[in-house]
Amino acid sequence: MAAAQCALGHEVHIVSYAGPDSRDRAFRAAANIPDFEKIRWHLLPDPDRLERIACIKGSRLINRILPSADFIHLHGVWESLLFRSASAARKAGVPYCVRPAGMLDSWSLQQKAWKKRLALSLGYRGMLEDAKFIQALNADEAQLMRPLSLATPTIVIPNGVFPEEFEQGSDAVSFRKQINMPNDRRFVLFLSRLHFKKGLDLLAKAFQMVSAECPDVDLVVAGPDDGAREEFLALVRTLGIEERVWLTGPIYGAAKLQAFSATACFCLPSRQEGFSLAITEALACSVPVVISDACHFPEVDSAQAGIVTSLAPAAIAKALVAVLKNGPMANKMGENGRRLVMENFTWPVIAGKTINSYRSFA
Repeated sequence: MAAAQCALGHEVHIVSYAGPDSRDRAFRAAANIPDFEKIRWHLLPDPDRLERIACIKGSRLINRILPSADFIHLHGVWESLLFRSASAARKAGVPYCVRPAGMLDSWSLQQKAWKKRLALSLGYRGMLEDAKFIQALNADEAQLMRPLSLATPTIVIPNGVFPEEFEQGSDAVSFRKQINMPNDRRFVLFLSRLHFKKGLDLLAKAFQMVSAECPDVDLVVAGPDDGAREEFLALVRTLGIEERVWLTGPIYGAAKLQAFSATACFCLPSRQEGFSLAITEALACSVPVVISDACHFPEVDSAQAGIVTSLAPAAIAKALVAVLKNGPMANKMGENGRRLVMENFTWPVIAGKTINSYRSFA
């Protein structure tokens, strides 16, 4: 979003905590983004416990940058850096908005619920209600925030992709060589961080059923570990499918596009999503997708770009088998998905919507 706003002629600063690993990972992932080099970065080391609570370094940085800002876009909710930024913005008379990215829907609020209720009562509700608007990533997210009864206006502006990243086809053979997968094997691709909410356990159970129906199909799991890797591997061993499952670790840039180009189907059975860029990228690569209804991407169903299913492993397996066993249908889904993204979910269009929203509420 920042790069696309820069391309429209705006000066965009990003303030964040980012240790060397996360910083390098983010910059590798963004290497091919147009106008990425125009963004102005202000990165602090990963916070220790004191900094997470008191936000001393973060507050100093915000107070130094804030006076030159016309508008502040807060990405997330439950971080002291965001809270302090909102407080400083109110004090300086600088308007701001909040993009919760799914953090305020009912599922998310149930995780560590007492901490979030306490945070809301201690000022985070005020942070949200003093915002000029809240950016929901889709209509489902806007609906799921309603139980909070916030007075703040909600605007739906999704995430997107840069069309330039997907104009040239990728070499599907290269990805297979990287992971030493034989050319006669097809595979289902999961690409996201390895976290409980992403539904890896559900996918493992579903793939056990798929493996029996489709003996030529494997499962490739790509992404950084976020606490669920060992539990997933243990479940895979229990289910007896370890020889059919490939873990690659995180992949970025060209390798990621090669993985999308090589896969027969992308699957993300998340328990909760705000707006998944991985789904959007898969669609942009003309890949049929099988996703959960908790991904809140109903356009996949309406555009016939894949199958939206419940979180039941049997339902996920049925959807995967349907795609894997019907090549013409899968190809048509891929075509529909690419058209859906290129017509509705590109960063230049989305950047324009955010800038117009800033102006409307400033």
